Amino acid sequence: MSAARTLRVPGRHGYAAEFSPYLPGRLACAAAQHYGIAGCGTLLILDHSESGLRIFRSFDWNDGLFDVTWSENNEHVLVTCSGDGSMQLWDTAKAAGPLQVYKEHTQEVYSVDWSQTRGEQLVVSGSWDQTVKVWDPTVEKSLCTFRGHESVIYSTIWSPHIPGCFASASGDQTLRIWDMKATGVRIVIPAHQTEILSCDWCKYNENLLVTGAVDCSLRGWDLRNVRQPVFELLGHTYAIRRVKFSPFHASVLASCSYDFTVRFWNFSKPDPLLETVEHHTEFTCGLDFSLQSPTQVADCSWDETIKIYDPACLTIPA
Repeated sequence: MSAARTLRVPGRHGYAAEFSPYLPGRLACAAAQHYGIAGCGTLLILDHSESGLRIFRSFDWNDGLFDVTWSENNEHVLVTCSGDGSMQLWDTAKAAGPLQVYKEHTQEVYSVDWSQTRGEQLVVSGSWDQTVKVWDPTVEKSLCTFRGHESVIYSTIWSPHIPGCFASASGDQTLRIWDMKATGVRIVIPAHQTEILSCDWCKYNENLLVTGAVDCSLRGWDLRNVRQPVFELLGHTYAIRRVKFSPFHASVLASCSYDFTVRFWNFSKPDPLLETVEHHTEFTCGLDFSLQSPTQVADCSWDETIKIYDPACLTIPA
């Protein structure tokens, strides 16, 4: 693996990292003081170059920030979500913020995602109040609220293929597929027998999702037949906090965990574990693949560091 470029942010524990879909080398990180249990939050906008990682801008919020998503129609705009039940819209071209605050959830908002299909600019949010909400960021109030989960919601992700369709993962041990047009749940998958902390859609197959759970396993789900997983990936030794499919390889994904590691997998191989990266000393919560560089990954951890690196397994063809 190439040497990681590291930025240490004292007193800030990283929860989410997301590469800009527009600007190569620009990264957003959502972080919290005191491990997110108390204190404020910070949104960090980083630029990385050959000389390393530097902070381009940082914004503070009065509660911990747990997730971040970039706008898909404005390179300067992002949305974060926080422990006070609110979401914030920021503009990196402005030194102060936020431009807008959305406050409807009644408990922590743990997940936000900006839609990727053309023709709609929508944000989905998932909260510990057991609801999912969909927002038009130009409107102060949510467009609709989706109920059905029976525990906290940890992860909400738009389908990159099907407009108005998103997935959610919950402490109720289910993965659910929702449709804006149907205004309700389309599919309920009892995906694990423990809390599910993360899910993601395959970028190359509209029917394939992956879940990561407290049982240390990753499971792949084909929406055409959800009776059993199409793959299971074992190796993590503590709960899986986040999972992401590669934007460049149809069968490659990455996961990060409370075991401090980031693992890279190719689920189409008989021996699917490609690489284990052990460069953090605390829970690793944030993880993303670069959309511009096929080999580049970013992560962040409760050890107060954000890292950008090129894992060896991505520099050789998967």
